[in-house]
Amino acid sequence: MARVLVLHGPNLNLLGEREEEIYGWLTLEQINRELQQQGQAEGVDVAAFQSNHEGELIDQIHDARGNFDVIILNPGALTHYSYAIHDAVRSVNIPVIEVHMSNITARESWRSRSVVTPAAWGQITGFGHLSYHLALTAACHLIKSYQNGG
Repeated sequence: MARVLVLHGPNLNLLGEREEEIYGWLTLEQINRELQQQGQAEGVDVAAFQSNHEGELIDQIHDARGNFDVIILNPGALTHYSYAIHDAVRSVNIPVIEVHMSNITARESWRSRSVVTPAAWGQITGFGHLSYHLALTAACHLIKSYQNGG
């Protein structure tokens, strides 16, 4: 069975409690549950991990080699300055889809630049929790494309 790893960065453990006008009312647990259900319907196993620590996210990216077909990554605030996450994404031979619930280009100027994006296969932003679902849909299409030879 194909596998997708969803990585949630700093402060995303507080979803449903923090800045609801930006991030919505769903908790991280609810989002993960919805993604697992969507994955099950697509025949894809979805695993999720959240950390407030850059090194733990990097370890998860490294450990995904040989274990996952696609990574969906919301690096949180690390998006804007973590060259270490950029390098980790670039160092593994796994498609990585960068996700943000808010439209990072429409917020504070410092949020508008992602140092992770150049290493990712693509980026989905601004659709709230649906950004994750759109990323999982894209991941499933990538997996099917590879299974069909290209």
